[in-house]
Formats: sequence, C-alpha cells, structure tokens
Amino acid sequence: MVKRGSITVFLALTLGLILSLLSSGLESARMAAARTQILNGMDIGLYSLFGQYNKSLLKDFDLFAVDGACGGKEMNLASIYDNLKSYMKPVMKQNSQKLSVQQGGISGYLLMTDSEGEVFYQQAVQYMKETLGSHGAKLLLNKIQNMQKKTIEAERQGNEIESKGTIENYESEMDSAQQKSQALLEEKKKQEQQNGQDGFTDGKMLPSVTEKKPPAKVENPIPVIRKVRKMGLLDLVLPFGKEVSDKKVKTKELVSGRKLETGLAMEDSVKADGSMLSQVLYQQYLMEKLGNYIEPGKSGLSYQIEYIIGKKNSDEANLKDVAKKLLMVREGLNVAYLVSDALMMGQIHAMAAAIAAAFLIPPAVVVIEGALILCWAFAESILDVRELFAGGKVPLTKNASNWQLSLQGLPALVDKLDTDRQNDVNGLSYEDYLQIFLLTTLKTQKVKGGMDMIESSFREMEDWNEFCLDHCITALEASVDVKANKRKVFTVTREYHYI
Repeated sequence: MVKRGSITVFLALTLGLILSLLSSGLESARMAAARTQILNGMDIGLYSLFGQYNKSLLKDFDLFAVDGACGGKEMNLASIYDNLKSYMKPVMKQNSQKLSVQQGGISGYLLMTDSEGEVFYQQAVQYMKETLGSHGAKLLLNKIQNMQKKTIEAERQGNEIESKGTIENYESEMDSAQQKSQALLEEKKKQEQQNGQDGFTDGKMLPSVTEKKPPAKVENPIPVIRKVRKMGLLDLVLPFGKEVSDKKVKTKELVSGRKLETGLAMEDSVKADGSMLSQVLYQQYLMEKLGNYIEPGKSGLSYQIEYIIGKKNSDEANLKDVAKKLLMVREGLNVAYLVSDALMMGQIHAMAAAIAAAFLIPPAVVVIEGALILCWAFAESILDVRELFAGGKVPLTKNASNWQLSLQGLPALVDKLDTDRQNDVNGLSYEDYLQIFLLTTLKTQKVKGGMDMIESSFREMEDWNEFCLDHCITALEASVDVKANKRKVFTVTREYHYI
C-alpha cells in the first residue's frame, strides 16, 4: 500500500515565511559577525601600529610615540596607513568571511608638539604621577611652594638694590659729600673770623677749624669690593679649576625655533592642564631627564635646565644667567638679615664713621654706611653662590651662627672664596634653586625648552640627526570602508591614544 503526504497551502506559505526569516537572521548574524571582525581588525591594527613606538625615546625619556617620518626627514602618513592595513589583513581573512578594504585613510592624528606642547607636557606629567604617586607629588609641591615665596621676593629686592647703583655711585656720592663738608667748614671759618672781629673772648684760645685730631686708621673695603664686582661673575662663583662647557646649540633647528608640523582634527581631545601640581611634576621630570651644572647632560648641551631658564644658545651664557639670578636672591636675603641685626649694623655704623673721619667728610657717613651694607651682603652672597656651585647647601635665610664673612674680612674676599664658605646640610642645594627658578618660569617657556633639550639630546644620543618631536605621533584616528561578502560596505572609524 503506497502512502502519500501532502501539505496545505497555508503550511507551505508559513514554512516559506519561516525559511525567509531564518535566512534573513542568518544573513544578519553573518553581517554582524563581519562588522565585529572589521572592528577587531581595526583595533588589532591600531594596537599593532602603536606597538611600534620609538623604543629609544621610551628608554631615554619615558615618552611613547610612533615615528611618523618612519626614519626619514618628512612625515610619511601613507606609510603609516600601509602599516595599519598590513596588520588588519590577517584578521580580515579569518572565519571564512570575504572582507576586502575598499578605501580608507588617517582621519586624524596628534603629534607630540601639538597644542603648544601640551601633548608632550601631559605625557611627562603622567609618567611622574605613576613614578612618585599622589603622596610623593604633594610633598614635592609643598616643599617647593614653601621656598618659592621668599625666593621670589628676595630676587626682587636684590634687583631693586642693584638698580640703585649705590656701590657704583660711591665715588660721586663721596665727592658730593666732600663738597658739602668743605662748604660747611668755610662757612664755620667765616663765622669764627666775624666773631673774632666783633666780639670778645674769655681769654681762652679757640681751636682752629683746621686743627683736628688725627683719625684712627681704618681699612676701607668699599674700593676693593668695587673692583671685585668688575670681575667676571663666573670666575667668582665657580669652584677653582672647574671648566665651563663651551657647547652651543642652533635654536633655529629646534622645536622653539622652527615651523612645526601640526596634527589633524584631534586637538580638541587635548585639554590644557594648568594645575600647580602638574607643573611641579613636570619640573621634576625635567630634573630627572636633563642635565645641569652639578650633573651635566651626556648629550646635547651640558647645562640643559639652565637653558630652559636662560633661553640662551650656549652653556656659558645660560650658566651666567642662572648665576646672576642666584646672586640676586642671595643678596636680597643677606641685606634683609643685615639690616635686622643690631650688632652687625653697629659694626657698619662704626666703620662708616671711622672712614668718614679719615676722609674729613662727616656728612658722608650715611653714604658710606649704605655702601658698606651692600658690600658686605654682596661678598657674603658670592660665598653662598660659590658653595652652591661646589655642590654644597646654603640656608635660605641667615642668622648670626651661619653668617660666614666678617666686616673686617671684606678686603681679603678673593683670598677667602674657598676658606670661609660653609656647607649647611639643612640648607638648599643648587638643584633646589633650579626647581624654584623653573616654577617662576612661564609654562610655555618650560615646555618648549624641555622639548628643545630632549630633541637635541636624542639626536646626538641615538645618532639620528633628522629626529623631530613634531614627527612623533601620540594618537591616531583611522577610517576604512570594508566590503563584506561582496554585498555590504561597512565604514568603520576607530582611534587610539597613548594617554
């Protein structure tokens, strides 16, 4: 007996609909899988591309960046995109999906120097946050801020004192005082002559205005200090036998001096960080990675921190600029202490009176006293700065126990440069002062100066003369059109940032 089967029209239509739904579902799942595969391919491509960071830049300066010039002299974005595609291809071939890149390109990228160097700055700050931690960063901030206020005020006072030219104008002031004294003597002599003609005396002889007791001998240190001030500053403050670096740099070839490459359409992702904590962390980064007089740089300029402060093109000029700032700070602090110490002011007044008497010009006491204060503070400051350059420490503010030079010892200052100066283990070092000077330097100058020194150091260190920080890519956005299974084209955009 033969069995026959049949279905109704309704069931046939229902099965057709179900098969259509299953087919659509399978196709939709296939397309979703393809899209996911494309996204994975883009992600893996970007991760692999950024895995090709400049290893030497990371090793030397803890900075992450991909060389956008690919070892050449100019940006080569085509090569960067080709690398990205090459990393995407193996992923596209998986899972029997027929995926093919139709077109694509780099739709945005950030360079290390973008936004006035903010990209570089934030990488350096992030590195220091991870190195020091929040607690260490706050301790560093408190330490520098506590020193900053006194130092800024002292430098202002030192510059103000020097601008008055008290020591330089000493001779003219003395001449003026002598003329006043001579005029007073002549007037007194005339009065005595008139009294002798018109009046009577008591029979006792009046002393003549020209008869004076011989003044006690006193050595006037002011002319000696005036000669010392005309000597080269570096000769006075640098340790004996220590040579000054003669290295120079061509600033027009560095970040701050040339026209830079700029990124594309991603600068909005960089928000300026103006916090004081970040500035202190950035300064600590500079102190760790760059050289200074105490620990010279091994490549590029030797005194790199001094370059950031002084912005001159030679080590010698930058060192002189920092030495002058140190001298102004120490002079301002030392004058402030001198005028507050009654005993020391008594010594100054006594010597000023003796010098005025020796010159027979009593009205010059005030002039001499002012010059002696500045001479004594200047000489003490020279010893302070010399100690700092020798690697020692100097107390921020002086007192009777740590004041080094006596008033009578001023004429022999040059002979006492290394015998009278003292190291104070609780004081501030040369590098502490550099930190303070950096904190008072504009952020833009610190950032560009730091990039200058890193770039010049890297070129010499790695023997890579064409290296440029404005070729270093730190973030990238790529977009590709991929055709899936010869049917649908997906447009995918992804980006990657180091920070």
